[in-house]
Amino acid sequence: MSSKRTKPRSIASQLVLFFTLAAALLLCCGLSVFYWIVIRHAFAEDNAVLADKVSALSADFNEGGPKLFGEELKARRAGEHAPYWIRVFDSEGHTIAETPGMNRLLPSDIFPRAQKSASPVRSPRDYRTDAKLFSLITINKDSAGQPYTIQVAQDRSSDEQVEREFGILLIVVLSGSIVASALIAITVTRHGLRPLGQMTRSLERTGPTHLNERVAQTGWPRELQPLAVAFDEMLDRLRASFTRLSQFSADLAHELRTPIANILGEAQVTLTRERSPEEYREVIESTIAECERLSGIVDNLLFVARVDAAREPIERREFDGRTAVEKIATFYRTIAEDRHVTINCTGEGEIYGDPVLFSRAVSNLVDNALRSIPDGGTIQISIAVNAAHSEVVVRDNGCGISPEHLPRLFDRFYRVDSSRSSDGAGLGLALVKSIVDLHGGSAKIDSEVNRGTTVVLIFPNKSPAETGTP
Repeated sequence: MSSKRTKPRSIASQLVLFFTLAAALLLCCGLSVFYWIVIRHAFAEDNAVLADKVSALSADFNEGGPKLFGEELKARRAGEHAPYWIRVFDSEGHTIAETPGMNRLLPSDIFPRAQKSASPVRSPRDYRTDAKLFSLITINKDSAGQPYTIQVAQDRSSDEQVEREFGILLIVVLSGSIVASALIAITVTRHGLRPLGQMTRSLERTGPTHLNERVAQTGWPRELQPLAVAFDEMLDRLRASFTRLSQFSADLAHELRTPIANILGEAQVTLTRERSPEEYREVIESTIAECERLSGIVDNLLFVARVDAAREPIERREFDGRTAVEKIATFYRTIAEDRHVTINCTGEGEIYGDPVLFSRAVSNLVDNALRSIPDGGTIQISIAVNAAHSEVVVRDNGCGISPEHLPRLFDRFYRVDSSRSSDGAGLGLALVKSIVDLHGGSAKIDSEVNRGTTVVLIFPNKSPAETGTP
């Protein structure tokens, strides 16, 4: 049972989500700190007010004494809202006076023990009853040599209600701010990603028949400009590849059509009447020659295709370059002697590469030189090795090549004229270039009409990482 593939999130949704979460986090932190500061400030103010009230009660108690102080407390009406509730005990613990209704709401045993601290309101005890919140303190006072205890309760219910409403207000503000942040994120994201939509529509117009389409590199945001440049460069490469593919297809059809037409024509002519065994033999030999030519073209094409697809295996090792080129020269000297052509080899050194591919590349160059050189000419093969690379030069004093042909000499099936490559298919130099590219090297060609041609192949030497040296 195949697992269901999840649809990837869009950039817009991720940006909106991350922006909203970041804004919500910042708002939560900011409003929480603000709420804590406000509540702490309110609590400090309540304590300050309570301290003032205790100071005022102490002054009244000292001036009026217990009796007058008690009469003032009894003068308050029961049920009247009292922000402060006060109770006075004598030294034996009897209640002298208290705010009406206090015994029912605030029993004496819930109050903390009396403190003789100069600031007894620093840590009042909180007490909740009947949905009311009180802060309780107890102080000791002396009057006429007698000790008294005063219990004071501050009603903070209204402050707690304000704190609750303030918290609800902050939650509403936070929720609204998060919603506003999400809307802002959506608007900003849509506006910011609008160029991507425009670029997408531009890319959608690109196709095999519209390779001339280009993304204008100006007018895009700075982040999208590299993408526009890369896309235009990709289109240039695609267009060049399509052009080469079309030219390659046409050249391939032309090259294959000629030997096939030769085989078909000879066979049709041979079958028009009875032939002698010698004549049939000549036709078969001619057919075999054309088939060998076709096989060579196909082999070269397959090799070049494998190189282009990076599937051609290559086994590099160091080998004696002078020995390799001497072996090639010895093979071609038999053909060259019939035309009084001299093949010389100079230089020496170790070359790092695939010996088989190296021999194939140099052999193609020597073969091309023999096709173009007149009788009595000279072919020079030289080797030069330095720290970075090995250089192989094949030079002839043949007819040379016109400058306008030089840029295309390494193209497949490209032939300058029939006199230079009448027997070839135009794949020799393309194959040489593919071999050099496979080694990570380079190839260049220089030529002058009636003075000769020079081809230089460069093969990189073994890198320190390959040798194992630091």
